Amino acid sequence: MVLEATMICIDNSEWMRNGDYSPSRFQAQADAVNLICGAKTQSNPENTVGVLTMAGKGVRVLVTPTIDLGKILACMHGLEIGGEMNLAAGIQVAQLALKHRQNKKQQQRIIVFAGSPIKHDKKSLEMIGKKLKKNSVALDIVNFGDDDEGKTEKLEALLAAVSNNDTSHIVHVPAGPNALSDVLISTPIFTGDGEGGSGFAAAAAAAAAGGISGFEFGVDPNLDPELALALRVSMEEERARQEAAAKRAAEEASKQEKGGEEQSSSQDATMIEHASGGTSEAENKRNDLSDDDNADDNALLQQALAMSMDEPASSHDLQDTEMSDAAVDDPELALALQLSVQDSTKGSSSQADMSKLLADQSFVSSILASLPGVDPNDPSVKEVLASMQSQSESQPKQDEDKAPKKEEEEK
Repeated sequence: MVLEATMICIDNSEWMRNGDYSPSRFQAQADAVNLICGAKTQSNPENTVGVLTMAGKGVRVLVTPTIDLGKILACMHGLEIGGEMNLAAGIQVAQLALKHRQNKKQQQRIIVFAGSPIKHDKKSLEMIGKKLKKNSVALDIVNFGDDDEGKTEKLEALLAAVSNNDTSHIVHVPAGPNALSDVLISTPIFTGDGEGGSGFAAAAAAAAAGGISGFEFGVDPNLDPELALALRVSMEEERARQEAAAKRAAEEASKQEKGGEEQSSSQDATMIEHASGGTSEAENKRNDLSDDDNADDNALLQQALAMSMDEPASSHDLQDTEMSDAAVDDPELALALQLSVQDSTKGSSSQADMSKLLADQSFVSSILASLPGVDPNDPSVKEVLASMQSQSESQPKQDEDKAPKKEEEEK
C-alpha cells in the first residue's frame, strides 16, 4: 500500500450550479471528493488528505493534510459557490501545503476537479507541470463540464508536463445519467497504480458514502477479481447456512408435532386401559364383597342354629371350661371364682337354716311376742306365718325334684 499525502482542489465557481450532472455539478463533485477521501484514508492508516477551494475571493485551504476523515467530510458542508476558478494558484497552494507535510516519507499527490473554463494558456500550465515533476508531485485531473476554450487540450498539456512513470492520470467525465462518483470508482484515481488495496478501499468508501455502482457487491470483478470471488463465495456459504438452518427448524417442528400426536394417542390408550382395568377391578371387588357377605350370613345363621340347638348343660359345661381355662391362665381370677363359690354355698346353707327356723312355730311365736306392738294371735299374722311355712316346705321339694333331673341330663 502506497503511503501518500493528498491535496484535493475543488472547483466552487459559478459553473458548479449547472444541473447537467445529477443533482448538480457541485453536489456530484462533493460526492466524488468524499469517496476519494475515504479511499485514501482506508487504503493506508497513515495516509493524509487535505482540501482547498480554487474559486471565490481566492484560494482557501479548508483542511490541511490530516488522517481525520470526519474533519475532512465536515469541511465540505456550507461551501459558497461563486467567482471563477484559478487553476494555477490552486495547484501552487496545494504544492506548498504538501511541502509542509509532517511525514516526509509520504508521497505527494494533487487531485484537481476542473468543471469550469480555464483562462490560463497552455505554456503557463506546462511550466507549473514541470515544477510539480521536479518536486516529485503526482497529479490527477478530473475533467467534467463543457469543453470550451481548449479546456481539454490545456489539461492534457499539463498532465504531459507532470507525468513521470505514469503516476499521473486524467479522467474525462461527460455529462449523462451516471453519477460522477460512479464513473471515478473504476478509474486509476480510485484504484491507484495497480494496487489491490486501493481498489478495496475505494469500494468500501463507495459503500460507506452511499455510492451506487452497477457491479455486484459494489466491486468491479475486472479490477479486483479475488475480492469479488471471495464476496461471492461468502454470500453462497451464508445462503447455504441459512437454508440448512431453515430446513433443520422445519424438521424439528415436524418431529415435535409427530411426537405430540404419538404422546396424545398413547395417553388416550393408557387412559382407556386404566378405565377398563378400574371397572373390572371394581366388579371383582364387588363380587368378592357379595361372596364374603353371603359366607358371613351363612356362618352367622349356622352359629345361631347351633346355639339354639345346644342344651343348657352343654352351655353350662362350656362356661365352666372357659372359666377353668381362664383360671389356669390367671391365678387371681381363680381365687375370685373360689370365693364366689364359697359365698354361694354359704348363702344356700343360710337359706336352708332360715327355712328350718321358720318351720319351728314355737320359735317364730316367741320372737313375735317379744316384738313390741305385735300380737301373735292376730289372724293376719297367722296367715303370713302359714304362707311362709308353706313356702319353706315347698322349697326342699323343688330342690329334690331338680336333683334327679340334673342327674338324668348329665347321664
